[in-house]
Amino acid sequence: MRNISDIIEEYLKNILDEDHQKTIEIKRSEIADQFQCVPSQINYVIKTRFTVEKGYIVESKRGGGGYIRISRIEHKKDSDMIEEIMDMVQPKVSQTAAFDVITRLLESEIITNREAKIIQSIIDREVLAFPLPLRDEVRSRIMTALLFTLKYKS
Repeated sequence: MRNISDIIEEYLKNILDEDHQKTIEIKRSEIADQFQCVPSQINYVIKTRFTVEKGYIVESKRGGGGYIRISRIEHKKDSDMIEEIMDMVQPKVSQTAAFDVITRLLESEIITNREAKIIQSIIDREVLAFPLPLRDEVRSRIMTALLFTLKYKS
């Protein structure tokens, strides 16, 4: 069974998909009322599901006329996106951020679901059983090598 965070995420992504500008503005309280949840639940969804690693930029304005603006990062070429991600994962990257990058690659159809699962298993903290920060540095090197290969694949 899906939880409320999954439902809110899907709702916001559907709105983004329908918008030709790839940007939406929402009022946190209105979305919270619509889903009968507390406004902090909306904050949680936006903070965890709409990150730069996943390909989104979030801006917010507080106050009475406040809003939250969510924009999908668009690139003309896959290679531009991959290059941006390579910069993001260096010189170290956490497992959470790396998994978000993998999700972004999957959603952009640069990798398959099977490839995503293989990559996740390789960079998992249980496999990279090194102390921090070495673990995040090794994960970064693996991700960089992977991204380099994806950028120049034929």
